[in-house]
Amino acid sequence: MNPKILILFALLLNLTSKSFQNPNPKPPKSTPSSAHIELTNYGFPVGLLPDTTVLGFAVNQTSGDFSVRLGGACRITLPPDNYVATYSNTITGKIVKGRIAELNGIRVRAFFQWWSITGIRSSGDNIVFEVGMVTAKYPSKNFDDSPACEGQRSSS
Repeated sequence: MNPKILILFALLLNLTSKSFQNPNPKPPKSTPSSAHIELTNYGFPVGLLPDTTVLGFAVNQTSGDFSVRLGGACRITLPPDNYVATYSNTITGKIVKGRIAELNGIRVRAFFQWWSITGIRSSGDNIVFEVGMVTAKYPSKNFDDSPACEGQRSSS
């Protein structure tokens, strides 16, 4: 076979294979932190916490008081409605099986205003977010993966 045809064939094969590759591949999943794992022990998906460095995590098994210290403030987009949410350096609250109450450190932007998420409930296949007396229910599967903080690479 003619060497020029072989080179042309190789170039076409290379271009074709690149056109089928995902142009926006997902970054590799990082190993979940102890805080992410502890969420699952209480019946919540790991995706309620962003995929960022957890510098500290503590939960009082008697009272349910918890504290999560992140490597910095974090901004994410929550599925499925693309609400922008921010996580403070420190998130606190009370956790029991299927319920997080007295939550501080997570805010969401909706209706042109910032709202504090005050509680989260796990209800069957759904997660219910509480903002004061108002609630919003979403499928738990939307939170199976921890979102990366915007403008940061996920930790590995």
